[in-house]
Amino acid sequence: MSEELGLTVKKAEDFGKWYLEVIKKAEVVDTRYGVKGFQVFLPLATLIMKEIIKSFEDELEHKGHKPIMFPTVIPESSLKKEAEHIKGFSSEVFWITHAGKNKLEEKFCLRPTSETAFYPLYSIWIRSHLQLPLKLYQTGSMFRYETKMTKPLLRSREFIFIETHTAQKTFEDAEKQVKEDMEVFEKVTKEKLGISFILLKKPKWDKFPGAEDTYAFETIMPDGKILQLGTTHNLGEKFAKVFKIKYIDRDKEKKHVNQTCFGPGMSRITGAVIGIHGDDKGLILPPVIAPTQIVIVPIYTANTKAKVMEKCGEILGRIEAGGYRVHLDDREKYTPGFKFHEWELKGVPLRIEIGPIDIENRKITLVRRDFFERITIDEEKLEEFILETLDSIGFQLQKRANELMLIQDAKDYKNLKEKLKAGGFVRIPFCMRESCAKKLKNETTAEVRGTLFGKTEKLTKDKCAVCANKAKEMVYVAKAY
Repeated sequence: MSEELGLTVKKAEDFGKWYLEVIKKAEVVDTRYGVKGFQVFLPLATLIMKEIIKSFEDELEHKGHKPIMFPTVIPESSLKKEAEHIKGFSSEVFWITHAGKNKLEEKFCLRPTSETAFYPLYSIWIRSHLQLPLKLYQTGSMFRYETKMTKPLLRSREFIFIETHTAQKTFEDAEKQVKEDMEVFEKVTKEKLGISFILLKKPKWDKFPGAEDTYAFETIMPDGKILQLGTTHNLGEKFAKVFKIKYIDRDKEKKHVNQTCFGPGMSRITGAVIGIHGDDKGLILPPVIAPTQIVIVPIYTANTKAKVMEKCGEILGRIEAGGYRVHLDDREKYTPGFKFHEWELKGVPLRIEIGPIDIENRKITLVRRDFFERITIDEEKLEEFILETLDSIGFQLQKRANELMLIQDAKDYKNLKEKLKAGGFVRIPFCMRESCAKKLKNETTAEVRGTLFGKTEKLTKDKCAVCANKAKEMVYVAKAY
């Protein structure tokens, strides 16, 4: 049975197969639901996502956002109001046309995103500048008919999403909100989850449908492909004009609000945590989101069982008193070795082993999941050691993730094609013409992902690496999920 737990594929040799094997054997998701692109989030995935969601929701509420829950369906008339928006999503929408045997007078869609659900109500709720800014968020499922190859968590047709929708007085206020979104994303994703990313401003042809500007948080997976973890958008007045969302300012004048929306993908971020941090033994979970942060495994014979279990109970109580998520694995039908493998597969950050010799010497043996380092400490130093070690594991995971962020430079098309083979981002001078981006994608499957936000990357006399005409921007090119 222990052999069944072990992974048969090396992560470095075939990341795709390793990923599918690890999420199956660690019991993260089950893809046998019977509808392509839909998966069952098993308890481990659900508990991980709950912790990630809580981290984001806590940060959002700290910044003044309030939670809300809208219906899952959106009427066709609302979805169609913003022309650019419906054009961008029309091929991905799931439609509801019947209720029982009755054809609906107006069909509904399962929400692909919720601008057209929120904003008809915003036009009713918002009347005065005293109500602004309005900052609401919801957490739930989104549905898009993905036409690309689906992959559990990373690209699926139902995914878990947090979306914020704000109404601001001015475009400048909306810009400040977008920057606040960026701060929230970095605090959770990089600082807590140890996932590195770069922030790119999307080119005009790849903006969120209906947005003035779109910014994307993009990471590199171990196979070299790019995974977009979330986006934030300045919508300006576009939706406000369509849905007639106006407020009366201090001078008694009616004005349209300016709006933003922000969407970190909970499913994708969970998939990134698994793919980036895991190894050939299984998952390695950042302590902050691990459903079980510490597992205690007793090691005993028939003669020493009572003494060992008593000590395990004592240690369990001490750790629980510290506020940690800890589990005592007291199952009798499995050997300690089997338990070690199982908890390693499921990514528990820290393991405590307690046997009769440890008790006799007033020592505790601990094993770190990231390095498999086995450490024996004095029993009275346990709480101090746990605090330091879980912090250290989080730091080491982020350090490892930083090493995946490969960014290369290319000056011409031939060089670009060569550099793309290594994966990651390739930075090139670019003319910013959509026709060149389409040529690039058709010939290499790589995409112009955008320009780096927050840092000016100067051009001198550079020519576009694709067409050799005058370049206007430095852009980041990559192959993506």
